[in-house]
Amino acid sequence: MRSKEVLLSRPDYQSLRDPSRFSWSVGSTYLALLEATGIPLHAFYTDPDAGIEAYRRGRPLLAEMYGPDVALPAPATPPVSYGHVSGLGMDLVFPEGGEVNYVRSDRSVRDWIPVLERPVDWAHAGMLPSFLEYRERMQKALPGEEVKLSWGHEGPLTTAYEMLDFRAFTAPYDEPEDFRRFLRLATDSIVDFIRFMNRLRGQPEVNPKSGGLSDDCSSMFGHDLWPEFVMPAWERYFSGITTGDRTAHVEDLREAQLPFLEEIGLVSYDPSVSAKLNPALIARTIRVPFGWRLVNFHYQTMNERDIRDWVFQAAADGASSVFTFVCSMMCNETMVAKVHAFIEAAKEAKRLIEGGAVREDLRREVSAAGRKRFWAEWP
Repeated sequence: MRSKEVLLSRPDYQSLRDPSRFSWSVGSTYLALLEATGIPLHAFYTDPDAGIEAYRRGRPLLAEMYGPDVALPAPATPPVSYGHVSGLGMDLVFPEGGEVNYVRSDRSVRDWIPVLERPVDWAHAGMLPSFLEYRERMQKALPGEEVKLSWGHEGPLTTAYEMLDFRAFTAPYDEPEDFRRFLRLATDSIVDFIRFMNRLRGQPEVNPKSGGLSDDCSSMFGHDLWPEFVMPAWERYFSGITTGDRTAHVEDLREAQLPFLEEIGLVSYDPSVSAKLNPALIARTIRVPFGWRLVNFHYQTMNERDIRDWVFQAAADGASSVFTFVCSMMCNETMVAKVHAFIEAAKEAKRLIEGGAVREDLRREVSAAGRKRFWAEWP
């Protein structure tokens, strides 16, 4: 656990949310590589040769299509966020045409407790050995680059859902004591897994700089349950993995849940796909800096003017950053033009802010239609 002194320290939100600070980024994902190359998703997940070809052939295609302002994906094994639960004995499945998933468990809260109490030899548990072999094959084929092992985990409440299915949402009411114990053990197991993965990657067990959390399913627990279940699990998680900054990605939060993000001491927050939120609402509710993301499916119903409006409205309403990723359904000329509209607007917003413009000034760059749409008619 952290020391009392560290626990009592709080982020300097006045500095972190300085309105003169603004950034943007455009990245790309393995899904864009697969679309550009025509490599099937199932092959990518199960055949190292497909993974090697995706990066070897796909990145030059993507670079030619989008240009230097779009960051290309670094080579990595196929992303699996279920590495932790795989190590606990949950089977993974790789369906044709779909991403990796896990086989649902019928175990109860009490059934899982003795499993979580037993130590796990993560190096030999679940499917990690096969993905280590996948990485070794890729590394030999790409000797000049470091191949990342994308074998991951989820946050405590999302892990609870993976292990308990919908029983995770009834347990706080039906068996609160057992669920609290389950969450403590599950969180300790996640921390143990993270520390193992850090050792495997040659990094400190406990990161002295920062630690991140991805816990989308926490949004499905009402705000009245957060003090008793979510916050203790998050504090246990963060205290176990870092002595530095805390960051989080949580989708679909509600306004009443936002203050907990400041209470836990986040220095940045990624709401990603959160239909109940918008930049203005977040900015007036909490002081935590946040990024606002334009997702690949948003592009389908937006033209270039819409995208420019989106960028300037998000910046005007207090977003610390805007970002997007070239993903699936985006390897065509229409999408290239739309992403470039995003880039040009983001560059201009940053130039204006760094030149002394206040955020309110940016609203002048938003069309009348954009001011109406964002955020009353969004998404």
